[in-house]
This record gives sequence, structure tokens and C-alpha cells, in this order.
Amino acid sequence: MSMYNQTILLPNKTAVQPDVHEMMGRKTNLDFQQYSFINQMCYEKALHWYAKYFPYLVLIHTLIFMVCSNFWFKFPGSSSKIEHFISILGKCFDSPWTTRALSEVSGENPEEKDNKKSRAILNVSVEGNLDNLEKTQSLKSIPEKIVVDKPTASALDKKEGEQAKALFEKVKKFRLHVEEGDILYVMYVRQTVLKVFKFLLIIAYNSALVSEVQITVKCSVDIQDMTGYKHFSCNHTMAHLFSKLSYCYLCFVAVYGFTCLYTSYWLFYRSLKEYSFEYVRQETGIDDIPDVKNDFAFMLHMIDQYDPLYSKRFAVFLSEVSENKLKQLNLNHEWTPEKLRQRLLTNHNDRLELQLFMLSGLPDTIFEVIELQSLKLEIINNVTIPASIAQLENLQELSLYQCCLKIHTTATSFLKEKLKVLRVKFDDSRELPHWLYHLRNLEELYLIGSLCPDTSKNVGLESLRELKHLKTLSIKSNFTKIPQSIVDVSSHLQRLYIYNDGTKLVMLNNLKKMVNLTELELVHCDLERIPHAVFSLTNLQELDLKENNLHSIEEIVSCQHLRKLTCLKLWHNSICYIPEHIKKLSSLERLYFSHNKIEILSPHLFLCNKLRYLDLSNNDIRFIPPEIGVLQSLQYFSVTCNKIENLPDELFFCKKLKTLKLGKNMLSLLSPKISYLVLLTHLELKGNHFELLPPELRFCRALKRGGLVVEDVLFETLPSDIRDKMKAE
Repeated sequence: MSMYNQTILLPNKTAVQPDVHEMMGRKTNLDFQQYSFINQMCYEKALHWYAKYFPYLVLIHTLIFMVCSNFWFKFPGSSSKIEHFISILGKCFDSPWTTRALSEVSGENPEEKDNKKSRAILNVSVEGNLDNLEKTQSLKSIPEKIVVDKPTASALDKKEGEQAKALFEKVKKFRLHVEEGDILYVMYVRQTVLKVFKFLLIIAYNSALVSEVQITVKCSVDIQDMTGYKHFSCNHTMAHLFSKLSYCYLCFVAVYGFTCLYTSYWLFYRSLKEYSFEYVRQETGIDDIPDVKNDFAFMLHMIDQYDPLYSKRFAVFLSEVSENKLKQLNLNHEWTPEKLRQRLLTNHNDRLELQLFMLSGLPDTIFEVIELQSLKLEIINNVTIPASIAQLENLQELSLYQCCLKIHTTATSFLKEKLKVLRVKFDDSRELPHWLYHLRNLEELYLIGSLCPDTSKNVGLESLRELKHLKTLSIKSNFTKIPQSIVDVSSHLQRLYIYNDGTKLVMLNNLKKMVNLTELELVHCDLERIPHAVFSLTNLQELDLKENNLHSIEEIVSCQHLRKLTCLKLWHNSICYIPEHIKKLSSLERLYFSHNKIEILSPHLFLCNKLRYLDLSNNDIRFIPPEIGVLQSLQYFSVTCNKIENLPDELFFCKKLKTLKLGKNMLSLLSPKISYLVLLTHLELKGNHFELLPPELRFCRALKRGGLVVEDVLFETLPSDIRDKMKAE
């Protein structure tokens, strides 16, 4: 500001009129200093603050707008999400799997696919879907031609498949993290509201104060004694420029403000914390793309403002169907038919078996191994058995251990005809495949899983009556009683195995109806007595009551009615003695009494003269009766882990013995009559008090070093020729 045309006021007089040309005042030689002083005083006191600070106001407002617009790009909690999202979005957009998935995945059931012809090009009409688009919150996707001709396997190599698999994992983790909060949305709303408020404030006060920017400014400075004047007229040289700039500034702020108002309308017109892929699902046919929420939804809405195609291609990596397709492709790359054939083994049923453990799915290449007879799948999620299983014409056995299974209807028909053995291990009864109840040619069924004792009759086993050829049924669960559904197959059931988890099994009267049973196992059922219902099973050949709570077996006398009973297993109980009625079980050939609390052996036990296998190990037996010599058919005899001090000579009259286990007792002498056991192939002596071995072992010609379980020091007491002979192959 500089001074020109000062208005002169005389002391105690009115101001001289503008037409008076004569200037009056006090003459000094300090004109320049006076001008500078008056200029500063007018600037400080008379000039309006708006005209004075206008440039600084513009700078401050601009900085505030910049901070509001860019703060979320710099704040760690929001910038990391945005950068990660942009990175993943770009990779998903450029991934070869995106194009392939949009080409292949149709979302139809396999049955529907088989009945439809391939379509070369699918054109989505935008006009036909405008109504739906207005109702949903999905992106307004542009029409895109999707080629559904199946590409060759080489269209996506193994490396690209692994990269796409990694992208699926990244998207899952990113979605899980971002959907938990809405910091981006809240921050964007707040900064937009702040900008709108700032815009309204700027427009309001600038419009009111822009007129205060004037060229001429009148001011009063009390220096009349020095200059002779009190009132001055000053010129603001930047006033014209500032006035024009303020109007331009108002125009720019108005444009920016209307943009902020539109953004506010976009934010609050509909919820941006929810995002629906309904339009994408309709357009692409990928029906399982989930809707998203919170910050994830907000970022997708934002990217739609740039190009909706990004969200559409990104949606592929939210689809489980697409992910399963990719996993299937990777599996087929990894598990070639040649690699699968190398894993074939012969199982205990003498069938060629393939075992697959903890895979992400079932390779399609399995169905090219047509010699496969048994398929065992363990801990495999999302197993889908397609119609192509019909190529496995030799398949007879299927094992599903904790597998989530889906099956094609054509595959079900194939299994109904071919499957002979089925094993299913499950955590919940609802995981039992419903199609197992219709396998009319099934001969063996093994079920392993937990069933609530109160609802065991409702596990769906009622349908077992359709299994007309079922001969073997094994259930490892927690029954409290035998379900009626098992009785429904009693007319042809021959082998029943029930393995409980210690739950007490009561109400066993249903067993009486299973008259055709030849083998019965009731293991870990907390039985305190031998069930009376068992004595009605006249065709029973083998009875196993392992790991129960048996203390007394007096009722064993009733087993004499089971004339076909050849094997009795009462091991792992708390039996203290063997009743003399045991002698009436004349048909017994194998008897298991190991892991009990037996102290005295009844001589009547050895009147079961057909015994070929007798296991009395892990008891408290101190003495073996000489009546053991009656067992002329005995081939296996075990008394390990007892307290026996002497062996009767009659034991060595059992000349058919092949296995004799005497380990961990208190024996100090082995009779030379051991030479009578010429068929002996396994002799266990370790853990006793022997000082030497009898040289008569030379006559046990079938006994080799591998079959003689004894301390090395004790073995050295044998003559060298005997040792060399035993070591010889």
C-alpha cells in the first residue's frame, strides 16, 4: 500500500474540500519516513483482514482439502488395505485362470451339463437386466462375451495353476481380514463430510467478504503534531488482483464442492458397506460367488467407479466352484495315471488298492487306472465322484475316511451294481452318504463314527433292509443298544462286529433274532456277564468279548448249546478263574484268556481236547497242570508274563506245538524233553532265570535263530554246531 492524494485536515477545522488545490500542513524534511509510517499504520489498522490475508486463506484451505483427500492413503490402518487390495486386484485381473474360469464354470449340476450342448458364445443383454440391476447392489457390469468351448489342458500350465492357487489363498485371507472392520468406509465418509462442511464455509464467508477488497482505504493516524494531518486516504495496489482471484477461487471451490456433494449423495443414497454380485452371478453362471460387506464391499464399489470389469474378474477368486476347478486341474497335473499306478498295493483282501491321503480333491486321472479294485480315500474334502467312475469296471471296494463326498447319479447306479465292500469313517452321523443304503449288492459294510446314544436308532440305518446281500456289518460307535435296523438284515447277516467306546451296551435281546450269525464281536461294551442272548445263536462259530468288564464267566456252561463254536475270545477282562464247565465246550479250537487276572488253571480246561490255540499270557498263573498233555492238537501255547516257576513234562507231549511262548516268567530250567517238539518254529524264553539252554534243542529242526527269542548271552551257551545250524537259512 502506498499513499497518494492525502486528504488534509487542519487542526480544529473541517476537511478541505476536494476542489481546493492549495495544500496545507507542516513542512518537514521527513516525507519518506512519514509515508512509510502512515502506510504501515493504515495496513495494520484500516485494511480489512480478508483483503490482508486472502492468499494465506487460500493456501490453508487448499492444504486442508489435500489432507482430507489423501489422509486415508497415508494412514497405516487404511493405506495398507488399499495397497494390498490394488495389488491383489491387478493379479486377479491378469491371471490366466480368470479367463479360463469365466469360460468353463457354468454353475450347473453335472447332471444338467450332460444333457446340454456346448454353446460357443454367451452374450449377456444389458437391457434385459436393467430392472434387476437397479434392485441389486452389484456392479453395473459391461457386457462381455464368454467363450465356453473347453480349452486344452495346456491352456494353463502347472506354474500358472500354482500362482492362481496362491491367489485364492490371498483373497481368502484378505477378505477375512478386511470384512471384520469398516475403517476405510468411516474414514472416507468423515473426510467427505469435512470437505462439504469446508466448502459451505468457504462459499459463505468469501461471498460475504469479497466486497471488502477495495482499492482506496481511509484511515486515521494520530500524528497531526508531526504532519499536520489526522485522516489519510491510502491506495491498496493488489486490491484489483485479489478481487478477481477471489471470484475465480469461489468458482473453483464451487466446482470442487459440487463434486463433494455428489460424493456425499453417492455415499448415503445406498449402503456401500454391502456389495452384491447378483449381476455377475446371472451373467457368468458362477452361482456361488458370495456377497461381501464392510471395507471389502466399499473398495469394490470404489473400483466400479473406475471399471466394473475389475470386480467381475475379481469375483472369480471368491467362488468355491472356481477354486475347486483349479484344484482339480492342479491335481490332474500332479497325479498322472503313471504315478497312481506306482502306488498300487495288494490289500488283505487280495485286491489292488490305491490309497490317497489328505489331497485337495479326487484326481480325474484315477479313472484311467482301470485295473483298480479297491479305492481308499482319507481326509479329503470336497470329493466328487463323477460318472466317469464307471470306467473302473474292476472296482469292488471303497473306503471313505473323513471325506466330504458328493456323487453323480450315474456313479451311484454304478456303485449299486459293482460295490462289494464299503468302509466309512465319519465324525457326525449326518456325514453318512445316503446312497450307501441303496447298494443292493453290498456284502460288507464298515462304519466308524460317533453316534449319540439317545439317537442311535435314528442314524438312518433303517434303510439297511435294502442291502439284501449284506453278510458282514461292523460298527465302531457308542451304542447303548442294538438298533432295530441291524435286526432287519438278520436273515442274511453272518458277521456282526460292534466296537463301543466304553459305553455300556444293554438290551441285547435283539441278538436272538440273528440266528444266522457265525461271528459276533462285542468289544469295549462294558459287559459284566456273557449276554444270554448269545446262547441262542446256534450257528455261531466265533465269539469275541474283548475289553469288557467280565469278572465271572459261570454262564459259560450255556455255550455248550453252541455246537459250532470253535473260537472264544475272553481276553482283556478281569476274569479271576476259569470254571470247570469249560470242559463242556468240546468244539473249541481257539481260546483266548490273555490279559485277565487268572491265578489258578482248572484241569478241566484241558479237557477241551480239540484246542489248537491257547493264549493265557498276561495273567497271574503260577502252575500249569499236567493235564495239558491231553491237548494233542495244540499248536500255539502262550503263557508269557505270568509267574510260572516250573513246566510239567506233559507239556512236551503236545508234539504238534509250533509256537511256545514262555517269556517273562520265573523259569530256571528248560527240560531236555523239549526235543519232543520237532515241529517247533517259535520258542520264546526271554525274561526268565535260565543259566543255559539244553543241547536237545538240536532236535527242533524247524527252529531257527529268528524264531528263538532269548538273550544273546544265553544263546551262546548252546554248542557251536547247534548255533551255526540255527543261524543258517
